[in-house]
Amino acid sequence: MTTPDTWQKSSYSGGGQGDACVEIAHRHPHTAIRDSKAPTKATLTFPTAAFVTFVDALKQPTEEL
Repeated sequence: MTTPDTWQKSSYSGGGQGDACVEIAHRHPHTAIRDSKAPTKATLTFPTAAFVTFVDALKQPTEEL
């Protein structure tokens, strides 16, 4: 995968400089994520379908132990 050109910051990036989160970029058929505090460091890439499944799982309510 080549380096994506367009990175989007989460709307949940927090206050201040808004750099306390991850950024995401889509480059079919993959999705890349990186640390917004260190954008020149390594990125992680996933097949888009797997990333969507991961995000959907994060949205599910957690069960109490």
